[in-house]
Amino acid sequence: MTENLAEDLDSLARELDADHVFHSWSAQSQRSTLVVASGRGSRVWDHAGREYLDFSSQLVNVNIGHQHPAVVQAIREQAELLTTVAPSTVNLARGEAAKRIVSHAPPGFHKVFFTNGGADAIENAIRMARLHSGRDKILSTYRSYHGNTGAAIVATGDWRRVPNEFARGHVHFFGPYLYRSEFWATTPEEESERALQHLRRVIESEGPSSIAAILLETVPGTAGILVPPPGYLAGVRELADRHGILLILDEVMAGFGRTGRWFAFDGYDVRPDLITFAKGVNSGYVPVGGVIISDPIAATFDDRVFPGGLTYSGHPLAMASIVGALDAMASEGIVDNARDVGETAIGPGLADLAERHAVIGEARGEGVFWAMELVTDRETREPLPAAAMGRLKSALVERGLLPFVQDNRIHVVPPCVVTAEEVAEAMAIYDEVLGTALEGEG
Repeated sequence: MTENLAEDLDSLARELDADHVFHSWSAQSQRSTLVVASGRGSRVWDHAGREYLDFSSQLVNVNIGHQHPAVVQAIREQAELLTTVAPSTVNLARGEAAKRIVSHAPPGFHKVFFTNGGADAIENAIRMARLHSGRDKILSTYRSYHGNTGAAIVATGDWRRVPNEFARGHVHFFGPYLYRSEFWATTPEEESERALQHLRRVIESEGPSSIAAILLETVPGTAGILVPPPGYLAGVRELADRHGILLILDEVMAGFGRTGRWFAFDGYDVRPDLITFAKGVNSGYVPVGGVIISDPIAATFDDRVFPGGLTYSGHPLAMASIVGALDAMASEGIVDNARDVGETAIGPGLADLAERHAVIGEARGEGVFWAMELVTDRETREPLPAAAMGRLKSALVERGLLPFVQDNRIHVVPPCVVTAEEVAEAMAIYDEVLGTALEGEG
């Protein structure tokens, strides 16, 4: 491709986007002009060949990296065999995908309900919990994001819930977040104990017999990579069991390698009743999500119709991509790589940055799931304002790094296949930008 033609294609892409594409979560006059035309591993390019190191994993979903040949080949082979089929039929690719998913679940999980993404996985998990329990209310945290459909967006705690509150039966509470504790805690243990006491009082005040489920992101992602303190998830499980309440763990963002484990909850003393997934299960190569259902809940619908379904549930191209992705992740040690890179490269790299840049109030995370929380003052912990965050984001992109920026945080969330050398490259870019893009602030 000639240089002029490549630049023309980038210009055409921007023109068509501006003329015809309506973007999510955006004022339409304020859209990105970044073009992504191709990718490989942890890198993407525009048509003209400008290279970017993708430390956003797009929307924290490209766990296996861009254009992994095993996943592309699996999709290609399935497309040549059968491109689509009704969900009511039996299909080998669907069965193989479900088998691989439940192989990573705890004992007592044998069934998967497939959806088109994470939001409708949440919708159906909530529906299952209500139908199984005969109760109505769903408890979830204020610092959470569960998706942009009816019940999922109302279960969400952040600002996106407020203009969309059309679903019923949702109650919110505060989860643990020691850096900005709602509970005047000074240690992880205090934060855990006091957050559990807060949840206990919410359950008692709402009426335990009215609550169908507690819905939690195992590690809240968009809300800030909030790794739960010791004992918290086990304590939530104990409260749920005490009152006959189900526990739904949202692993849409945290699952399938992101934390350096197949599921984030594998690192905690907790067993859910329903598990939602999407994103990393096939790195978003074809839209897919689902609910992994514990045996007692699945049995509820043995002779009772489950009142839910989707035209593209268990779509064969998505199923093939799951098989290809999970097999490759297992055979290539990709989950182990995410854990090792987090421990030996990302964690130490962010700690080093925090020592040298006072704007970093806290760096936290695990695996390839980290966040730098940026502040104007470490004592007051006042969040860095939006304008400054915007300058940082632009400066990172200008230097060839795609960041995930949310509120006053830069989330460091590369693909699980990222190398230590690529992490070092990213850390150098963060270092330069944090040292120069905020000159004159304050």
